[in-house]
Amino acid sequence: MPDSHILVINAGSSSIKTALFDDHLTEVLRVEATGVGGTGTMKIGATARTADLPDNAAALAAIFDALSQQGIAVTSLRAAAHRVVHGGITLTAPCRITPEIRQAIADCIPLAPLHNPHHLAAIDAVAALAPDLPQCASFDTAFHATIPDIARRYALPDRADLTDLQRYGFHGTSYAALVRALPQQSITLPKRLLACHLGNGASLCAILDGQSVATTMGYSPLSGLTMGTRVGEIDAGAVLRLVRQLGLDETETLLHHQSGLLGLSGISSDMRSLENSTSPNARFAIDHFCYWAGRQAGSMIAAMGGLDAVAFTGGIGENSEPIRNGILDKLSWMGNFPSYTVAAQEEIQIAREASALLNA
Repeated sequence: MPDSHILVINAGSSSIKTALFDDHLTEVLRVEATGVGGTGTMKIGATARTADLPDNAAALAAIFDALSQQGIAVTSLRAAAHRVVHGGITLTAPCRITPEIRQAIADCIPLAPLHNPHHLAAIDAVAALAPDLPQCASFDTAFHATIPDIARRYALPDRADLTDLQRYGFHGTSYAALVRALPQQSITLPKRLLACHLGNGASLCAILDGQSVATTMGYSPLSGLTMGTRVGEIDAGAVLRLVRQLGLDETETLLHHQSGLLGLSGISSDMRSLENSTSPNARFAIDHFCYWAGRQAGSMIAAMGGLDAVAFTGGIGENSEPIRNGILDKLSWMGNFPSYTVAAQEEIQIAREASALLNA
């Protein structure tokens, strides 16, 4: 294969997902390592096997070995392109990873302690395995750099030690891909677009003239809508009480991993399982999800001064017509407007951004 392939890497706490794109930005292969931290699974295309994956370095080595077995040498890659959750205040555009950029990503660890360390581990592992391979980063927060200060700032004192306590927003790569893809359906990009990224993580974004002006997630990916296991909107006073009652670590676990659809239903964080359940708690969890999406959509619409269209993306947004209709019903007061379903294209967006950096 020619030396024009870009490997997109999405490293999480227990998995590393990669997608290989050719020079036409067409996906040609997907390799995933799950269960990182012990005995895990390597999936190459549709074929899976058990593998020893003690850490990110071992997982990346196994992925590179799998690519080699498919005839793709690491030395023939054009670049490795990483999804990075948090770029903080300074990293507001895709960039080549240099020692200075790596340090800036590390400096954002306090803002994303559950995500950025795993991205850095993957960046370091690639650097060790292929020192000459260019690496790029795309940031989930970058798309929201256009949000005005009045929407970004919390009502906190103007102090230097509080500067990074602000609304950042997430799912930016998904929204950027949606803005690029939607005109294929809508002919032109709607001026006032309510974008709904609905999956295990979920958020809304007010997109005015192609730019983010408000979003439901804030300082962290924890806030906003009801999500798979995340609580979404909750009063800060309630969080303070939980910390006093349960301690910091247990509160963090509760809010991030035991709440949302899982906490409300007591059954599952997976929307498909809840839709197939006859449990009243499952029905309530679904209704809660739709209610808060519709209610917070009103806030996004106000930020844009109206609504011209709604677009859904993400696993739930793409695949659940009842959820889409449930949210649209909550917006019937807005009158008639078109709605669209757009396939999530985060990986190809990251590959596209890396290609643009390499061609600059």
